[in-house]
Amino acid sequence: MALSVVDLYRDVLPRTNCGDCGFPTCIAFAGMVVAEKHPLDGCPHLDPEVVARCNRELGAQYAAGKWIKRDLAQDALVWARERSASMNLADLPDRIGGVLVDHDEGRALKLPYFEGHVLIRPDDVRRSDGSDLSRWEKVFIYNHLAQGGTRMPSGTWKGFEAFPNTVSKVKTMAGQVETPLVDRFQGRLEALVASALSIGGEDVTGGNSSADAAFYFRPLPRVPVMLLFWDEDRVDGFGATAKLLFDETVTDHLDIESIVFLGERLRQMLCDNADGET
Repeated sequence: MALSVVDLYRDVLPRTNCGDCGFPTCIAFAGMVVAEKHPLDGCPHLDPEVVARCNRELGAQYAAGKWIKRDLAQDALVWARERSASMNLADLPDRIGGVLVDHDEGRALKLPYFEGHVLIRPDDVRRSDGSDLSRWEKVFIYNHLAQGGTRMPSGTWKGFEAFPNTVSKVKTMAGQVETPLVDRFQGRLEALVASALSIGGEDVTGGNSSADAAFYFRPLPRVPVMLLFWDEDRVDGFGATAKLLFDETVTDHLDIESIVFLGERLRQMLCDNADGET
């Protein structure tokens, strides 16, 4: 018989909210046991026989995935890896760029990624220096492989909201990318310039935009990104504005979720590289 949070709280735990388990209430402890596999013997007031019996029931429901809190990053990685499973490494250089190389574990695609490179194998993606990527970065790269795009950038730039099917994500792009960039770099244009250059951005300020700073990034060979930044103007009462632009071909190479991730990753890198500045 499966043990829900309510079952565990009502029928097994002492319901004294003593805090001896490290959690403020018995119901909070029960939630951790059921959803996140926290050890039941963390409650010091349970009989060992009761713990052993409940552990058998909990073990069965853990194995079945019942009520367990899902690891969203791992789920996404499994899905993205399966989505790109049919890829042929030999076809990738012509399709997305990069070069095929030999390494200790066989052939791999060495693909430029932001300021460095990644090695793509059928079973994994790692940085070229051997260090690991975050699971969400791996999801992003696998999705890029699976998208199947072949078009070269056209040089025609669009805001995120101009692409189809972005209505539900426009607020995310603004709230998670553009507004944090404004908050971080408003009145600190020199810090933005230094940070952008440090992660491989090309300064194109003064080109076809009136922006106070404009940077061209190439996170992937066929996926360029433009950052425009207008700093605050206290005299005229205008606040700062940040805007990401994407080449019109971006949806050939990335799905909408991946475009949002790309924006979030770029914001993270720009802010992290500026953290040590005063």
